[in-house]
Amino acid sequence: MPVPSAEAQLPEFEELFHAHFGRIYRYLDRLTGEPELAADLAQETFIRLYRRGALPDAPGAWLISVAMNLLRNAKSTERRRRRLLTPARGEHIHSDPPPSPDEANEQAGAEERGRVRRALDRMPERERGMLLLRAEGFSYRDIATALEVNEASVGVLLARAKRAFRELYEDNLDAH
Repeated sequence: MPVPSAEAQLPEFEELFHAHFGRIYRYLDRLTGEPELAADLAQETFIRLYRRGALPDAPGAWLISVAMNLLRNAKSTERRRRRLLTPARGEHIHSDPPPSPDEANEQAGAEERGRVRRALDRMPERERGMLLLRAEGFSYRDIATALEVNEASVGVLLARAKRAFRELYEDNLDAH
């Protein structure tokens, strides 16, 4: 049986895009803390789905797996660039200006998000990914497929990840 063309699958593609783009973007944004990078990677994920020419059997899991691979590649490239950035070149980078009085009201929320970000950054990649995928509403099956773990283990692993996050978050509170 021939594989339908991408044009023939356009309605299904659009449905998947509308159903999953926001979740994948939010997951990547929470994982990286970089909205622009998250948007680029989420877009590239759907470009790859479109170019694939056929819809996968488990589209949610396929999309998040591709997004995670793209993120790993982007982070690897970023690490290489940082190693190549010499201190002399780095001196030319300027910091942002101090916040305006209007922005000062937002600092309390920003501090909270910072504590959450620091706790997430200290977690192992699998646990962090598991929490963020679940927060975006992905099913245990999708999480298991994306992270290559047994579906029956997802509940236990999530409980451990939540406990680890709480401990790291409380450590951040104690440190300040």
